[in-house]
Amino acid sequence: VTLRPAWQFNVDEAQRQLCQHFGTHSLEGMGWDQQQDQLAIGAAGAVLAYLQETQKTSLTHLRSLIPARQGRTLEIDIATRRSLEITQTMRDRDRKGSLLSVLDQTCSAMGARLLANWISNPLLDLATIRLRQSAIAEFFEDAQLRDGLRQTLKGIHDLQRLLGRIATGRSSPRDLLQVGVTLQQLPHLKQQLSVCNSQRLYELHSEMQLCEELCDRLLSTLVADCPMHTRDGGFIQSGCHEQLDQLRQLAKGGKQWIAQYLAQQIEQTGISSLKIGYNKVFGYYLEVTNAHQQKVPDHFQRKQTLKNAERYVTDELKEYETKVLSADEQALLLEQEIFGQLRLATADQLPQLSQTALVLAELDVLAGLAELAVQRDYVRPEVDQTCDLEITEGRHPVLDATLPKGTFVPNDVTIGKSHRPVALITGPNMAGKSTYIRQVALITLMAHLGSFVPAKRARIGLTDRIFARVGASDELSRGQSTFMVEMLETARILNTASERSLIILDEIGRGTSTYDGLSLAWSIVEYLHDKIGARTLFATHYHELTQLEKSLSGVQNLNVAVKEWDEHIVFLHRIIPGGADRSYGIHVARLAGIPRSVNQRAKEILQQLETDHVNHRGDSKITPPKRKKDSAIQLTLFEFGTHPVIEKLQQIDVQSTTPMQALQLLQQFQQESQQ
Repeated sequence: VTLRPAWQFNVDEAQRQLCQHFGTHSLEGMGWDQQQDQLAIGAAGAVLAYLQETQKTSLTHLRSLIPARQGRTLEIDIATRRSLEITQTMRDRDRKGSLLSVLDQTCSAMGARLLANWISNPLLDLATIRLRQSAIAEFFEDAQLRDGLRQTLKGIHDLQRLLGRIATGRSSPRDLLQVGVTLQQLPHLKQQLSVCNSQRLYELHSEMQLCEELCDRLLSTLVADCPMHTRDGGFIQSGCHEQLDQLRQLAKGGKQWIAQYLAQQIEQTGISSLKIGYNKVFGYYLEVTNAHQQKVPDHFQRKQTLKNAERYVTDELKEYETKVLSADEQALLLEQEIFGQLRLATADQLPQLSQTALVLAELDVLAGLAELAVQRDYVRPEVDQTCDLEITEGRHPVLDATLPKGTFVPNDVTIGKSHRPVALITGPNMAGKSTYIRQVALITLMAHLGSFVPAKRARIGLTDRIFARVGASDELSRGQSTFMVEMLETARILNTASERSLIILDEIGRGTSTYDGLSLAWSIVEYLHDKIGARTLFATHYHELTQLEKSLSGVQNLNVAVKEWDEHIVFLHRIIPGGADRSYGIHVARLAGIPRSVNQRAKEILQQLETDHVNHRGDSKITPPKRKKDSAIQLTLFEFGTHPVIEKLQQIDVQSTTPMQALQLLQQFQQESQQ
């Protein structure tokens, strides 16, 4: 973190700096309000001052400052981004396994950055969403167009980063060459787009600037294998500058003369081991070993004595050295001058090049999303102005891409103003409740990008915010317990959500006592139903909440189907209407490897609890377990080792383990336990 002086954040000073940079009298023309946007203007001014101080050069490529207004994008807070694993996973904070990693089928760095921006700022403008959808649909339907365009995009370089270095005077010969190579792809790319019918692709075709003269100049001037630094020389082609060619020929001829001069001196002196070398102290020299010192002629001038040799120079050698070195130096200076002219010519077209870079990035994202839709059988969602959400056979985008194709169990959801907006989902742990509510949120997010979605059919009303209260974690550094974090996040949802929001809540109230948790969960559902009316998915273990369906017209019960036989359960991962009457917690504990005696005792306690042996104060009337007479003195001769599966179970962080990870671990443990 770099600290900046407070005066740089002063709104008046910031506005003066910004207006001076952009050459305007006011920021109002860019959409800024000096009264409402004081903090943002101050921050922008401080950033500009920092850039001017650190870059030490003109920032002419920064040509506008656009305010990011609330209401233009679907808002997602930090807690929700973390819970939904939009850009990184919760457990490893890794990009792999996130929604972004699945959606990113781009061919360029520019496209990857733009996609990350899109996923962080989903659209609320219905017209723009539909423009993107139509562009993706055209790529989706035309495989030849899509494949050809993506192949062309693989040949472009990161034009945005290249232009940044050019604008700040930090570019290299290789940077300019890569600009030329990228521009070389544009005519073919524009020809490919000329057959497109969708409005957005037509607009991108029109916005693309070819800059053909600049392209020809760069490629006809720079060599194909440009060095990284101008000090290395050799980056200007032969034949494009007469004076440079003459200097190079002189330098090359001088070096040939030195080789001939050495051969001549060997013949004249008879010193077969005579060598010519060069160092920065006294230039070219003749080196004679001690064994041949008696053969050294008088016109050799001694310069350096070594252990086994002497070094000499001659007037003739020094004369030609001057010519050769002077030609090399002049050639390098001339190359650097030509490079400077090329850089300025490129910088003069920064606006056109920057516009083209944005076009290339957007084409890359749109074609990449179409490629993903083809690979994973996505469908174009219907996005409208309603407050409804209908998904048929929806799939979790990350798990659907991770698991073998066709193995993920799809599910439906129908909530909203035209239906019952609040869905209570009950069922056992690991059955898929969390996966289900997360997939609904992710599909909604994808629809607001303009992307196709993993479903058979989807109709999604515009959503102003997505809230997710999923998972539990202590904020020890802030002195906050798991329950406090849960309540803070829930409070933020209840205070800021609207009827256009999508809310997913998982196990609200589990961080406190049973009666407190149930009371809070019950009251929260009533508030969401009566006061907010937002589309809500509420996963819970409190089966008592299923009674709300009878008293609240906007509440519906859903549960995760489970198949039982012979005290075993199988998770079907299907969401069906109705409430679950059991949590199957003891069954799950047995699957997890809890000792048989613990499970058996848990069953006994459960039976007693179900016959109301605990009152509202939590006073228990549970009878102690019956013990065998010899159990207290029965000893084993050997201490049995713990099963490896149990050891691994003890190391798992349950709070940060996702349902999918839990299923994978369970499958692994099941295989190991059978060995």
